[in-house]
Parts: sequence; C-alpha cells; structure tokens
Amino acid sequence: MKKIALYNFVFALSLIGCSPTVSDIYITSNVEEFNNGELVFSSIEEGVNTVAQLRKEGVKNALTIHLMEGDHRISSPIRIKPEFGPLKLIGEGVEQTVVKGSKVLNSKWERFNDHIFVAQLQKEDSFDQLFVNGNKQILARYPNYDENGGHWQGHAEDAISPERIKTWANPVGAIVHAMHSGEWGGFHYVSTGVDENGELILSGGHQNNRPSKMHTKYRMVENVFEELDAPGEWFLDKDYRLYYWPTEGSDLGNALMEGVQLKHLVEVVGTEENPVWDIEISGIKFEHTQLTFMEEYEPLLRSDWTIYRGAAIFLEGTQKMSINNCELTNMGGNAILVSNFNRDVAITDNHIHECGASGISFVGSPEAVRSPSFQYNEFVPLAEMDTVHGPKSNKYPSNSTADNNLIHRTGRVEKQTAGVQIAMAMDITVSRNSIYDVPRAGINIGDGTWGGHIIEYNDVFSTVLESGDHGAFNSWGRDRFWHPKRDTLNQIVTANPEMPKWDAIHTTVIRNNRFRCDHGWDIDLDDGSSNYHIYNNVCLNGGIKLREGFFRTVENNVMINNGFHPHVWFKNSGDVFKHNIVFTEHKDIRLQDWGKEVDYNLFPDEQTLLKTQSKGVDQNSIFGDALFTDAKIGNYSVKENSPAFKIGFKNFDMDSFGVANTSLRTLAETPAIPAMFFGTTSEESATFNWLGAKIKNIITMAERSASGLDKTAGVLILSLEKQSVAGNSLLQVGDVIIGAEGAEINTVADLMKSYQNNNWKGKLNLIIFRNQKEKELSLSTKK
Repeated sequence: MKKIALYNFVFALSLIGCSPTVSDIYITSNVEEFNNGELVFSSIEEGVNTVAQLRKEGVKNALTIHLMEGDHRISSPIRIKPEFGPLKLIGEGVEQTVVKGSKVLNSKWERFNDHIFVAQLQKEDSFDQLFVNGNKQILARYPNYDENGGHWQGHAEDAISPERIKTWANPVGAIVHAMHSGEWGGFHYVSTGVDENGELILSGGHQNNRPSKMHTKYRMVENVFEELDAPGEWFLDKDYRLYYWPTEGSDLGNALMEGVQLKHLVEVVGTEENPVWDIEISGIKFEHTQLTFMEEYEPLLRSDWTIYRGAAIFLEGTQKMSINNCELTNMGGNAILVSNFNRDVAITDNHIHECGASGISFVGSPEAVRSPSFQYNEFVPLAEMDTVHGPKSNKYPSNSTADNNLIHRTGRVEKQTAGVQIAMAMDITVSRNSIYDVPRAGINIGDGTWGGHIIEYNDVFSTVLESGDHGAFNSWGRDRFWHPKRDTLNQIVTANPEMPKWDAIHTTVIRNNRFRCDHGWDIDLDDGSSNYHIYNNVCLNGGIKLREGFFRTVENNVMINNGFHPHVWFKNSGDVFKHNIVFTEHKDIRLQDWGKEVDYNLFPDEQTLLKTQSKGVDQNSIFGDALFTDAKIGNYSVKENSPAFKIGFKNFDMDSFGVANTSLRTLAETPAIPAMFFGTTSEESATFNWLGAKIKNIITMAERSASGLDKTAGVLILSLEKQSVAGNSLLQVGDVIIGAEGAEINTVADLMKSYQNNNWKGKLNLIIFRNQKEKELSLSTKK
C-alpha cells in the first residue's frame, strides 16, 4: 500500500506540468481499488501534504480532498494553511465518513477480581477518555454516574472529605470538579497530595473569572482507583495498566476499545495579513478529542468567563470559511472555536452534542479592545481611558454566522459554557439553531464589544441545568463605562451619556426566538448589557430581565407565566418596555428611574395591572385575556378580538423556531409547553405538574376539612414523582403549601409567582401545613 501511495504522489507531481485541472484527491483505506489515473492516498496527512506540494508547484485552481467511507484516525491535527485555498475537505456524509482523535487499544485482558479486568498498555497508548463499542465509559468516580443526578450526573458533599480521602491508597492525580459557591460556573482541580489535615492539595481552579470557594454541595471526584466500583468504570494507573469493570453482556475479547489522544482535530490558521481563504469542510463526523479543563485559560474581559482558546475545529485568521453538514460529538472540550481575526465564517447545518465545553464560540482578542479590564472589580480610570469608539484593531470575528445547527448536551464537564458563545466580536448572526440540555446559557454574549449581532429564530430551552443566576440567553456588558460601584457608574455615565456605546457601537437584535429557562430568566441582560432591541420573542417560563445597562428596547414579546424584571436601573437609561403580553407585575429591584418608556402592555387581570401602575408606570396599559390562538400547543398568536391589539401588539410567526434542516429537525427536541398557572386563562380546579409534584388549589370544604385548614386556601400536594426535584425534597403527599418567601400562598398562582421570582436562587423557602401544624422547609429547585 505504501508503494501505491508513493506512486500516486509521484503521479501528482507529474500532472503539474501537463494539466492545469488537477482538482480531486481521495483518501481511503482501499487504495488498490482506485484507478491509477486518480490521486488516492491512505491517510489524510498524505492528502494534505499533496495539496501543499501542488500549491508549491503552482497549481492555483480549487482542490478537493475527498474522505471516503470509513474511520479516519489521525495522530496529529489536520492543519490547513493560507497557501492551501481554495480547498474543500469533503466526506461522504456523517454516517459514512468519521475523523477520530483516538487510537484503537489492542488489549490483552486478565481478571483482576470478581468484577474488574486489567490490561497492560504501552506509554504511547496513554489516553484520557475510553470508548467501548462506541460508548463512552466512566472514569472511576464518586459519586457514581447517574444520568438524572444533576451536576456532573452525580455530586456529593463528602466527595473529597478527609474521611473519604483516607480510603484512597494514592490521592495524587485525583480530579476534582466543583461548582462556584454562587453556582456561577465551575472549577476543576488535580490533586498533588494530601496536607497535614488530611485534605487534598490541589492545583487548578483557574477556569472561572469570578474567584470563589468551592460549592459545599455540588462537587465530584474522579480518577481514583478505589472508586472503581460500578460497571462501565475504568482507571489507568501511572504504569499504564488499564483497569475496567465491563458492562453487562460485554465481550472484551471482541470489543472495540478506543482511547482519546488529541486535543484538536482540525486547525485552520492564518493571519489578517495572510488569511486562509475559501475553505469548506462538510459531510464529516468528527469524534474524540481530549479533555481540556486543565489547559491554560484566559479571561474574557470582565465577564464571568475564562476560556481555553482551542477546539476540535479551530479557526484563526480565515476568510470565507464554511463548516456545514458535519457532526461533532464526544468532544472533551470546545467543538468549534472561531478565534481572533476571522471574516465571513459560516457554520451551518451541523449536529453538535456530547461535548465537554461549548458548542460554537466566536472569540476575539483583548488586543482589539480599548482600555480592557479583566476582573469584575477592575476599572481603568477615566482620565487614563482610551475614549475612541469601537475596536482598536481587526483582531476579532465579524460578518459570520451560526445557522441551522442542532446543539445539545454540551458543557458535560465545564459549566461556564454555552451552546453558542460570543465575546469580543462584531456582527455575528445566530439563527435557526435548536439548543438545549446545557448547564448554563444556551446563547451567551460576554461583553458589548462591539455589538451588531442578530439572534433570531432560535429554539433555546432546558438551560441553566447545573448553575444559577443566569438565563437561556445571557449577556454581560462590563465594558469601558461599567464600574463595580453603582454610584460611580451612575456618575460616569451621567457625565458621558453616550459612553455605553463606545464599545457597544452597534445594536444587538434578539428577535423571533423561543426561550425557556426553568432555573433563571428566559432572556437575561446582566451587568451593563447595553444597546439591545428585543422583540417578537416567546418566553415560556423565566421572563425578561434587564440589569444596569442603557438603550434597550423590549417590545412585542410574549412572557408566559412571568413578566418583566428590571434590576438596578439608573436615571436616563433610555430603556423602553412596551406592547408586550405579560402575566405578572413588574419585578423591579433597586431602580433609580423607570427609563424612557414603560407602557402599553397587556396584563392578565386588574389586580396585577393596578399593582404595576402603583409603581408609576403603565398608565396606558390594560388587562384581559390575551385570547391566544392555541396556547396548549404553544401558538401564542392572538385572535382577532384580543385586547392585545389595543396596546399595539402585533402577531408574529410561531412556527419558525429552531432548526429547519429536515434531518436535524427530525432529531431535535422541542420545549415542554407550559400550563397557564395564572391569569384568566387558568382553571381554578385544574391540577398542575410542578417540579415533579402534582398540585392543585384547595377549593372545596372537603379538601379544607381533610387538611385541617382554617380557611379554603392553599396548594395541595396530590402526588410526588420519585427522582424529581419535589420527590427528593422534604415535601410529602397531603402537605398544603400556605406560604413562600414570606408571602401568603392561597392559590397555585400565588405559589407560581413566588417561584418565578425566586427560582434563580436555587431554593424556595416554604411554609406548609401538615398534621394540623405549620412547618417551615426549604425546597431546592434543582437536583
């Protein structure tokens, strides 16, 4: 086969002098089946080398490397350089063509004990993730893996207690994962030993830009031999002995065992002056990259993020780059990262899932930012600040798209991650993506530099599953104008009213999306986020929050079971909130003023409207049943006689959320459509599912008598699902909830209002009536 490959390479060189139309190169394990008139090689490396040689010898036309059916294992990343373009790297479809960063382990197994087998490997076989017959196995850990176990699919307060550490023969190399104390992402550590108190000596913890202690509850430990105690678990010791507890029915003698060895699979790298031009990657399944959480990380300005600037597919210094119709799965870190200078990058029609970190990231360089700061409490004094508007250089992604991608089950290891992440970038379009099952935001914009983004027609739900104080869409805006001291910030912007637009020079548009966050806000514009236009969005649970920033217009949105959360507004913010359908009164916190206009909104009932009007806003707003076309299936357009039209609401498309690609749409899930908990559309006698509990209003004398209540009011617990949030709590069937967070609870609507206002905290303090007595308890709102 080597002789055939050499022949074809020599043949390629001979073609240079006699034909200007050399265009196709084939990579296959069956080289001998091709005719001698074609360029055919057995490895991608040979194909890439041939491209380099053809370009060196003067071939300028477009070239295509065809990856034929089969697994293509690589021992180093595919590196595409500026001189290679125009070039296509094309597979035969994700079901046929696979590029893997793993090695097949040819293991001779011996029995170690009743459950565990052991095989001696070589140093060059070392790996950090093990796959058996295509399925990822579990590195020995405590607590054991449980898909429904919450953070890291299982966590325990005693994961690294001295008592537990004493049971380990060698704690060196133990890997510790822990949430931030405020649940703002996570931290990762490796043990280097044990101190005099019997506690681990840890290195790491650099993966989050908001330093804190570990969360006392949400922590997990792995890579400890003594914790190898369940089927599917494995451990590789320092002498390269692999220990493995096979799953039931496994045939180790015939199993395909793969060890992951590469951090990156494709690197397309040029510069602004000499970019990689006109590259397409399509029709390929990319699989198996290493964990990267202990690599060097860098802060993304003053956002909560740090990031490893690398990914399975890494782009830097490119123009007219396309990644389409690919699948990226079983990645240890980021899937796709568009880094620093890039223009006209199109990431479309891809399926991204089972990734340790983020799905798609567009991340520029701090070198392009004027007067950057890198920690929450840092601030460049105004007298020393660069006051020129916009970027300092072109070292950032722009004019690029993430369109029609299915992204789910990302952030499997790292928790300060997103389905799509944008930082230090301009004019990025994120459209028609379905994003769900993520630990933090589905879409995150880390700063205001430099705006112009369009977020449209996305379906984002099942978010903030393993963190807190966040949203399905989240942004920060800790830009030049922002100061951690609120009074100072107010003074600075009062003196320089256009300062929030020095960095956020273009308006970011969020329109025609469907968001659902059950552990935070559906749309969360956090610290300083400025210059946004938010319209025509369906928010299914968490409502919309605007904190601190300036120049935001929120109009023509539908907020089911929730409403508007304005936090810490300053005078002359320029904010507008109008023509929206809301279900609750505005939940304002520490406002100095109500912005430019808060009016002409539709509320569900007179009481909610009057409570809002008492705050001095919404004088022209009205109340009434919105008359949705079919709320039970999520069609929140309103009927012809709806009062919503009286306040200026306009119907918008309810059928264009998420991926449109036919094959991806078949695979994609959709969010659960919520029951109406309150408003005129709710039914007093209805039962509702809430956190795994079936609940209803106390409405009859019989229910009141059976519970021993002194009035016909409260929320009755009818049943509890096992392994649910409510089922794992101290609640019991027959309890009646009569208070929450200091407020009286008479109906399900009261309970839901309190829950929606407080669930971002991760807990709800309740008063229940049980056995003729009141009892206080705290309900964790997540596992």
